Amino acid sequence: MNGSSEEGIRLAKRVAALAGCSRREAELLIENGSVRVDGVPALLPQSRVQDHQKVEIEPGAKPEPVVSVTLLLHKPAGMPTETAHRLLVAANHHEPERAGMRFLPAHAKGQNCMTPLETGASGLVVYTQDWRIERKLHEDAGVIEHEVMVDVAGTVSPEQLVRFERSPARVSIGRQADDQTGLRFALKGARPGQIAHLCDEAGVRILAMRRIRIGRVPLSGLQPGQWRYLSPHERF
Repeated sequence: MNGSSEEGIRLAKRVAALAGCSRREAELLIENGSVRVDGVPALLPQSRVQDHQKVEIEPGAKPEPVVSVTLLLHKPAGMPTETAHRLLVAANHHEPERAGMRFLPAHAKGQNCMTPLETGASGLVVYTQDWRIERKLHEDAGVIEHEVMVDVAGTVSPEQLVRFERSPARVSIGRQADDQTGLRFALKGARPGQIAHLCDEAGVRILAMRRIRIGRVPLSGLQPGQWRYLSPHERF
């Protein structure tokens, strides 16, 4: 058997011949999850198949581009936002059955991070391929409220709370003990480093920071490193 036979042929070429369509249309059928090889979903047009393998195309499938999606990630503390996109893989999809969407490799391509976080902070980060979501988060950045839970060392005095009242953020105490206080920040137009600056001015030391909401979209039940799809009914 020669080398080319052992390697097989590109899946896209096989699908094009099977469906009687162009190579590009075959790639779209594969990318949108309409093709199976030996009963298993095949999502990579460049993968290779052997002659004996069974290639099937979902009945009624159309060679349409994959719909643009928005992904919500719980970025772990200590991970730079610039590298957090590596977590957007199938293994980290939170409860995919409930979401009703099947992860496709194309969903992770060309994702733009719209809401970066400091490396030391954890919490909700939005990635999108959808130009409408991108425009919304860009144009309304100054009015969309971010809710952030901040743990600080020790107790927070009334005088320190007064300093926060002079800031653009609404700050309240969620819980307080001798060694640690949980503060809730609600801030419109939040920028990386802004809350740290406000805490520094108020004389409190941050221990941990977690963003739990952007606009009307919550972090929900995501664990650090997990992501989910933005549901059709959700609005920022």
